[in-house]
Amino acid sequence: MTGARKNKVAYFYDSEFQEFYFGQNHPMKPHRLAMTHHLVLGYGLHKKMDVFRPRRAHPAELAQFHTEDYIEFLSKVTPDSAAKFGNQLRQYNINDDCPIFDNMFKFCQLYAGASIEGAVKLNHNLCDIAINWSGGLHHAKKGEASGFCYINDLVLAILELLKYHARVLYIDIDVHHGDGVEEAFYLSDRVMTVSFHKYGDYFFPGTGDLMDTGELNGKYYSVNVPLKDGTNDDTFHALFKPIMRRVMEVFRPGAIVMQCGADSLAHDRLGCFNMSLRGHGEAIRFMKEFGLPMLITGGGGYTKHNVARCWTYETAILTDTQVPEQLPRSDYHEYFAPDFSLNVSAHKVMDDSNSKAEVQRILREVFENLRLLEHAPGVQMHEVPPDFRVPRYNYDEEPLEERVGKYAREHLIIREDEEMALPGAGAMGGAGAGGAGFHHEPYD
Repeated sequence: MTGARKNKVAYFYDSEFQEFYFGQNHPMKPHRLAMTHHLVLGYGLHKKMDVFRPRRAHPAELAQFHTEDYIEFLSKVTPDSAAKFGNQLRQYNINDDCPIFDNMFKFCQLYAGASIEGAVKLNHNLCDIAINWSGGLHHAKKGEASGFCYINDLVLAILELLKYHARVLYIDIDVHHGDGVEEAFYLSDRVMTVSFHKYGDYFFPGTGDLMDTGELNGKYYSVNVPLKDGTNDDTFHALFKPIMRRVMEVFRPGAIVMQCGADSLAHDRLGCFNMSLRGHGEAIRFMKEFGLPMLITGGGGYTKHNVARCWTYETAILTDTQVPEQLPRSDYHEYFAPDFSLNVSAHKVMDDSNSKAEVQRILREVFENLRLLEHAPGVQMHEVPPDFRVPRYNYDEEPLEERVGKYAREHLIIREDEEMALPGAGAMGGAGAGGAGFHHEPYD
């Protein structure tokens, strides 16, 4: 357990996230990230963290997991040109769930770049916890999109962490199974994937059975905890805490990656669980107490105002900050009517369909599988490969005035090298002048 010192927290955000738009009827709304960030600023949580504007991941970095032809397709296709890619649209699973939208590849580069950079900072002890609420897109496969996800930033971050850590633990509390991450490491004993999710009734993605435990070297290194409709805080933690405590004893990871999809909250547009804000956050609080380097990401979450509440509350947990129940005023204040309260209650939303006998059966079977891994696997570590270096790449050809909007000016979300070029920049200050400025570290 930590407790002796404050964790150094790195937080990644870009004002451009609010500009990406999957489409009018699509449930994935990147706008929820701006809503979250406004609450983080309103509570003053940015003053407890080092705040970074993520760099855009280079295509060659994305190809460390994804196929080169898939990355090339994503980098070229646009809404206007999509008709020319008919066969490839089918090949790469582009459909209503995973549509082509304006600046789609840029969106992928930003959220993936943030997770990769968070892993790099953890590897170099530049932070203890890295937060990227834009990440956590756990369904993306090696050569195709899936479930609103195009690039699997989690796999890329884990690959980065494996350069410095013999074993990495992945935890997923999204209501949907973390199938893309599990699939990527299904044969590996260096990554244990643990997913708590709704299973059955043809619920997407249809994977994550209790009996799916990995294969070959990865046998028993995939842990699936299938749950039913109405899962509440008590049921969830009757499984989560004992399972994760045993996983930590047996697997002994060097770092943790945790996907914190907010669609497991009550009232979610696509979810079917009945968890409260406190119960969801308790999972993060519990894992934080082990004191290991942690990358925390977002994921699902389709009732925007509750997603913003959830990830703000969890940012407070990660920064050891008590925040008042009354929400601070922000540009999105009206979204939180009528009570303008932080809490997401689960009281009497739906009945819990998980029987106590079923919970005990799941616990017994998971423990039996983990018993076969009583000693952490011995991994022969070789010379650490160098950090990925990418050539200088000019992503910002448009004029500065168009690139840095009103929101970025007001909240100082600009790179330090841009700062002096802005009118009135001398009075704005940077990260040291109020704490809201964004660091940016260009890659050679």
